[in-house]
Amino acid sequence: MVLLISILALVSCQDAKNKKENATSDSKAKVENVDDVAFRGEGFLTTQDSVKIRYKVSGRGLPCLYIHGGPGQGFDSFELMKGNGLEQNLTMIYYDQRGSGKSEKADNYHMDRLLSDIETLRQHLGIQKFYVLAHSFGGIIATAYAKKYPERVEGLILANCTLHFFNVENTKEQISFADSLLHKKTETITVDKDSLLPIFLNLRTALSQKKLGYRFITDDVNSIIKMEEIDSLHPRISDFGMDVIMKPNKYPEYYKDYAPLTKEINAPTLVITGKDDHAVGTQHYRTFQFPNQTTKVLDGGHLLYYEDNADFIQTVWDFVDHQSVTQ
Repeated sequence: MVLLISILALVSCQDAKNKKENATSDSKAKVENVDDVAFRGEGFLTTQDSVKIRYKVSGRGLPCLYIHGGPGQGFDSFELMKGNGLEQNLTMIYYDQRGSGKSEKADNYHMDRLLSDIETLRQHLGIQKFYVLAHSFGGIIATAYAKKYPERVEGLILANCTLHFFNVENTKEQISFADSLLHKKTETITVDKDSLLPIFLNLRTALSQKKLGYRFITDDVNSIIKMEEIDSLHPRISDFGMDVIMKPNKYPEYYKDYAPLTKEINAPTLVITGKDDHAVGTQHYRTFQFPNQTTKVLDGGHLLYYEDNADFIQTVWDFVDHQSVTQ
């Protein structure tokens, strides 16, 4: 649910406050390992429709593309909140989606254009295949990419991902969780999704007044404070996110349920979820049906890469190592 999660992220940062050019290497060669590509560092890539996309390559080992969430989050918070620990064994390719982070705004934010941006970046770096790691909203983009370009995906890693933004069951779970935080008895919840949002927003306002809104994302307010510090040091745009949120009828592809599509994606898939991830729902991952799926449930909420960093990093490395051995 784009609107709900985006509201959670924005207001959680406020709760925490209250609590206290261009890259030059354009290799034509197809390589399996980014170590064979000379470029390391940060640059901007111009897309087919003349939008400048910011990206960064860092680390060593097999290539892994990171697709951030939001929508409109940018990659800085993941990288600087210990996600860059993956670089010890993986060559991480970070990028800000169009209209996000430090990339340029665009007129077109449709899914096919975002997938084309990934392909442009892959070709620019001369990579034949890579692992694709997504967080939160990024799971929708990653799943769509894996379906459209299966020959480019070595493996799929979905961390705290949603594949359906407006899922009635997830929203009902969030309402029940909010009631528990407010020590309020949950009444019978309507199944009419149009009626769920006002109920949720009223509860969200009540939680904000008690400085508890961040609990949907994490139990540790310091995680939100850290994210807010990074955002203040690395200003970003979120035009993509605002456009999708404000114009759902224009972008229906971001509101559809991608879970049924997963049974058609044969790439080895690692699903990492948090026991207390109330941003996307603690049971949402059970709707995923990837044929070659491995699931890891970790202690923590929606920011496992920071909350449970050591286990998160090791889980990703173990998955990649296993795929290398079995191939």
